[in-house]
Amino acid sequence: MDQITNHPLYRKHNIDSVMSSLWDFYKSRFLALFLISLVLSLILQYATTLINFKELKTITDPLVMLEKLKDFILPMIILTLVSLLFSTILHYYILHNPLDRSCNIFICTLKSLKYYIPYLIIMILLAFFGSFVIALGILVLIIGVIFSIIYIGMICFFILPVMMVEGPHIGNTIVRTASLSHRNFWTNIGWVAVFLVLYIIISIILSGICLIPFAGSFMKTFMNPQDTSEIINLTTDPIFLFLSSAVNALTMPVLPIFGFILYFNGRAREEDIQIPLSGSDDNNRVRVEDLYAKPRIEDDQDIGEKV
Repeated sequence: MDQITNHPLYRKHNIDSVMSSLWDFYKSRFLALFLISLVLSLILQYATTLINFKELKTITDPLVMLEKLKDFILPMIILTLVSLLFSTILHYYILHNPLDRSCNIFICTLKSLKYYIPYLIIMILLAFFGSFVIALGILVLIIGVIFSIIYIGMICFFILPVMMVEGPHIGNTIVRTASLSHRNFWTNIGWVAVFLVLYIIISIILSGICLIPFAGSFMKTFMNPQDTSEIINLTTDPIFLFLSSAVNALTMPVLPIFGFILYFNGRAREEDIQIPLSGSDDNNRVRVEDLYAKPRIEDDQDIGEKV
């Protein structure tokens, strides 16, 4: 993309500019991002209610429960596929809408579909790779698991930005994702760790505010843990669905925005390194006379007087 350098998130970042750029971009496009995310969240929340979890509360045998959980595998896979599709649409909109105002959500939805299958294949491969990395992390207990999760998260942030800017080629996306994410490895890991901590804290606070109207139901369950019907019924309440979707809509856009910040930072630093190598300006070359100190003006005058 020739216009990629005109994107408002494209620059070399530090930790301060990461947060300020994220906030400025989010704030300037808040209404559009919130409404799009709200519609996507409502669809996901409603689809979740179609899975009947009430059947589990009457089962006491662990083996029977495990057998029953197998029936939920297919619906959960479908929800995951839909979630990945929505993520693809939101990434495409955040990338192209600032560069082309005519690229609205409907156009972005259609054009983003060509990235969905390659993205799905890469995520399946990443799931196997991530399982292996987390298994290694278990060997060094809690710290290893946390580091593994942050590492996999860092890679995930790069995948769609790389694919949408540099083309939907699976092999190239894997290579470029690995290259860009590992070039400034510890910086990227640190930024992702800080971002995830802030994201989790903000999500918990917003979720707590969302659940205030339903505090009575949670108190009943807290006083009587064996009665989970109140919580299960709560998840199908229309008001709860809307409020929880609104909370998701507030936080959903920051994930792709942060992903593009990571990618653009790596891309800008990469191009900054390549520019001097491709230049042919003779003024930048080291000459032999530059290795010796030039005579001072006073010395030249002394020599003239002696002559």
